[in-house]
Amino acid sequence: MSVKVTALGGGHGLAATLRALRLCDVDITAIVTVADNGGSSGRLREEFGSLPPGDLRMALAALCADDAWGRGWAEIMQYRFTSEGEMNGHALGNLLLTALWDRDLDPVKGLDQVGALLKVVGRVLPMSLEPLEIEADFADGKRIRGQVEVGTYRGDLIDIRIIPEQPKPTPEAVRAIGDADWITLGPGSWFSSVMPHLLVRDQLASIISSPARKLVLLNLDDPAGDELSGTSPMHHLDVIARFAPKMRLDVVLADTSLSRYGQALNEKVEAMGARLVMWDLAQIRAKNYHESEKLALAFRHIFDSESVR
Repeated sequence: MSVKVTALGGGHGLAATLRALRLCDVDITAIVTVADNGGSSGRLREEFGSLPPGDLRMALAALCADDAWGRGWAEIMQYRFTSEGEMNGHALGNLLLTALWDRDLDPVKGLDQVGALLKVVGRVLPMSLEPLEIEADFADGKRIRGQVEVGTYRGDLIDIRIIPEQPKPTPEAVRAIGDADWITLGPGSWFSSVMPHLLVRDQLASIISSPARKLVLLNLDDPAGDELSGTSPMHHLDVIARFAPKMRLDVVLADTSLSRYGQALNEKVEAMGARLVMWDLAQIRAKNYHESEKLALAFRHIFDSESVR
């Protein structure tokens, strides 16, 4: 029986995880944040009141079948119009998803339809069936609202929340969490793509109660990154422990570049009840991007080794 993996996240980070999982011969369900308010997604969200489609589109493209049909449709889904008018910057996949949602008013059905068209390996689900907002308080007294704004603000974060504060998680997503053998969280923009999954109360409860093993994939060591550059992986784990103190972790997967943090990282992981797995995960020429084949090898090693523990 194939291992069931439910991957939580959003944006480029989740896409990296999904591309690797697609190489692992596992049963994949992606659960995607729905708080994006920038670019094409933000414009469509504002005009139609729909879910922001961008992160969901990226997850679908990452799971496209590895054949001419799948690769071709993945490229088409990611294609962005270039013009001097209102279509400028819109991704074709965003328009396709929005059209299906506008016609049928059923986000899950629309995602499944596009998934069938692209012959995706797995299933893509939204975290919630209503678009959400992210709001954060910083030590300088500023209260920042919006995924893009929170993700790019420079400051010491004090608190973070989603609006509305108690949204209902997608029922199919809750079932996927409960049925999973593994739940993965990360990498990605920690406060705008990763942490929202732990801020939906009922979804967090389902994660905590799920018998699945929990794996956190830390970001690559990228001091020039867009969000919270220079912050340590220990800080990111502290944030998880703060907002989800009852969630038990089994494995924390980190790139070998994070070995510069030494014993401090290992002690933090052990304090959370998990074991640290260090692996060479970065692309050779682009050190701030995960290499799919390397990450897939690490996943296979972890899934196999944990199954016999």
